[in-house]
Amino acid sequence: MEIVVLNGSPKGDVSVTMQYIAYIRKKFPDQTYTILNVAADIKKIERDTATWNKMLETIRSADLVLWAFPLYYLVVSSQYKRFIELIFERKAQDAFAGTYSASLSTSIHFFDQTAHAYIQAISDDLGMKYLGFYSAEMRDLLKEEERQRLEKFTSLLISAVREKIAVQQENAPLVWPVLAYVPGTQQKTTRTSTKKVVMLTDSDGSSPNLSAMTDRLFRNFAGSVEIINLHDLKVKGGCLGCCQCGYDNTCVYTDDYIDFYKNKLMPADIIIMAGSVHDRYLSSTWKQFFDRSFFKGHVPGLKGKQIGFVIAGPFHQIPNLREALAAWADNGGCYAQFVTDEVSGSQELDALLDTLAARLVECAEKGYIPPHTFYAVGGHKIFRDNIYAGMRLPFQADYRYFREHGMFDFPQADLKTRCFNAILIPLTKIPGFRKKVFADIKHHMIRPFESVLRNA
Repeated sequence: MEIVVLNGSPKGDVSVTMQYIAYIRKKFPDQTYTILNVAADIKKIERDTATWNKMLETIRSADLVLWAFPLYYLVVSSQYKRFIELIFERKAQDAFAGTYSASLSTSIHFFDQTAHAYIQAISDDLGMKYLGFYSAEMRDLLKEEERQRLEKFTSLLISAVREKIAVQQENAPLVWPVLAYVPGTQQKTTRTSTKKVVMLTDSDGSSPNLSAMTDRLFRNFAGSVEIINLHDLKVKGGCLGCCQCGYDNTCVYTDDYIDFYKNKLMPADIIIMAGSVHDRYLSSTWKQFFDRSFFKGHVPGLKGKQIGFVIAGPFHQIPNLREALAAWADNGGCYAQFVTDEVSGSQELDALLDTLAARLVECAEKGYIPPHTFYAVGGHKIFRDNIYAGMRLPFQADYRYFREHGMFDFPQADLKTRCFNAILIPLTKIPGFRKKVFADIKHHMIRPFESVLRNA
């Protein structure tokens, strides 16, 4: 059986993900494996036609394509994302169509589900037969139980391909909005004399709706407002995953990104992000923007910002994309609001864009950030535990920030609750006491709120 591994790590062979592939090769030596380092070699793939064509021929010969990657900001790396874009831009879907596929990732299980949902949707769009995913915590391969699990997963993949099992696609083809947006007359301007607004776009002229939406929003604001096209920044490349920034937040790249982030975005009160759908995400340019912000590690560099997402394309047909962007904002301590061109007419879109501008300013003036949801609550606990323990050495800047801001809030540090439980839990073994406590538990639950309501 011919297995082609599409390596999504910018580090190439020297990556944690590829150690899992190496293990699979040792345990299943009867298969033929070809590893294509598509993320690490993306610049060569873009410019060298011969390399691209040779790669497609290798993929055409595959019985199974294994998408293997580390997680980068809730999806895949921008380099991997660019490779996927090239497939569609160069109309090379036929090289993948009809082939079985699966995905394998390494991470700390922070939104690994959005990454695999993205790859499954891409596989469906390419006409592939997606067989499932294997999501490993980075160190799982060091555990005997997890090695056995990986072997079972691989065995099931091989048998499925050999038996040519039927596979049902889960993602319907995307249908693009038909609206050709023509902005109407601007009725009023949202004053922002005390709030700094920065608008980011990756517009390249290919989406007239995106350009018109961005222009409409820009004209909504008066005061300190700036628009920046990501294509105008001199950015050398996507995040390399080298983790050298983990010590003191210094990136190995010397380009425009860090100054832009620190001097344009961090002082802003409102940040509007305008982009169009590319396959099942935004563009790889936008993905590079998110990935490169990792020079801040797991520290919320844009905390307290109002975020407006303006998106052209079938955004509402991709709930996985909305989840990824909403989770990014929630974990960063931001408030995200969305507007897309999936509407009935230009007048409706005018109203939505004008309302977005007004709401962003109002929320900024009031300093309103919604309470955290599961995205940020769960994310904090994952990062807290890992930064305190196994990730402490490479991410020392994160450790210092978490310590200084009281973010190592482990439950065992809550001495009051521990003492309360130590005293009362043994008492509940007494039938009469237990009956009284549980008979009135709903009133016990609301009693702490009485003083707050009394003094409100």
